[in-house]
Amino acid sequence: MSFTSFDLHPELLRAVAALDFTVPTPIQKDANPPACAGRDVLACAMTGSGKTAAFLLPILQRLLGRPPGVTRALVLAPTRELAAQIDEQRRALARFTRVTGAAVFGGARLDRLEVLVLDEADRMLDMGFLPDIRRIMKLLPARRQTMLFSATLPPEITALARELLRDPATINVERPAAPAVGITHAAYPVAAELKLPLLVELLRQPGVRNALVFTRTKHRANRVAEGLGRRGVRAERIHGNRSQAQRTQALAAFKAGTARVLVATDIAARGIDVTGLSHVVNFDVPPAPEDYIHRVGRTARAEAVGDAVTLVSPAEESDLRAIERAVRTRIERVTLPHFDYATRPAERLEIPLAQRLAAMRAQRHGAHTRPSHS
Repeated sequence: MSFTSFDLHPELLRAVAALDFTVPTPIQKDANPPACAGRDVLACAMTGSGKTAAFLLPILQRLLGRPPGVTRALVLAPTRELAAQIDEQRRALARFTRVTGAAVFGGARLDRLEVLVLDEADRMLDMGFLPDIRRIMKLLPARRQTMLFSATLPPEITALARELLRDPATINVERPAAPAVGITHAAYPVAAELKLPLLVELLRQPGVRNALVFTRTKHRANRVAEGLGRRGVRAERIHGNRSQAQRTQALAAFKAGTARVLVATDIAARGIDVTGLSHVVNFDVPPAPEDYIHRVGRTARAEAVGDAVTLVSPAEESDLRAIERAVRTRIERVTLPHFDYATRPAERLEIPLAQRLAAMRAQRHGAHTRPSHS
């Protein structure tokens, strides 16, 4: 099957060809016909499956020839990075048309809306956005096409789908959550205090072009990025305490290759799309199997291949076994030859919270007592 079988407008097929999209991914093949026919869609689509084009192409097909200046389609996403990523692909697919759009972080008039897409619905639920979604729903026309895409379908999402969708075409809704095909999984048992030295050695191995490294907290993301920098590895970081400008700059440096490593918390797990990402590293074992699936899905996108590496301390083994049960796959435990697993580093990665708070109080006290030079 090719994209020409979808009966898309020639200008959309031209954009698809310019992007080197040749064969539709399974989600594109299954979602495009009902979406183009105007049906509601409920799809369980894993990260990296090509789902963005699965809903953008039908939207663009619908809007071709419509007069500009009216908001007719709204795509809701959980993070700014993901919204920007969707808009970037919208621009690429609409490059030969007059259909316009924008990534916005605020309000717009929605009384003429025809299409609503909820992308990464389960992540929006995890981040507490359900009340916001319900408020937006009250502003939308009752007659509209609604498409809901979610990597997992917990009961809350199923209930939301029943509330929002009318006789939807259902795609992969019975499929158990699983990482993208093409990912090689490996776990490195290691003492917690040796994770950073082991990460540095892993980054030196052949074939590791770049790496997206996930930590469990913002503080650890900062410490890992700083620790890599002290060891000669250029690393950027992205998490909720960084400003939007800082996050955008960090992601741009990683995409451009000027930073080989991007350290992130789970806020970025679904908002980063990097072509040719070779490795995803779980510096900390994620607390839930779904988080593992979303993290490692940053590599092996669009049916490519990639490696998922997890550094697992003895205290994290039970979490890793829970992940294995959920994905129905045993993750191979491996060791890095010639790495010294016995030596203990002089520096600590994690500064105790009490010590951090004391340092912050001392810094504030110093600022208050510093003499004025006015």
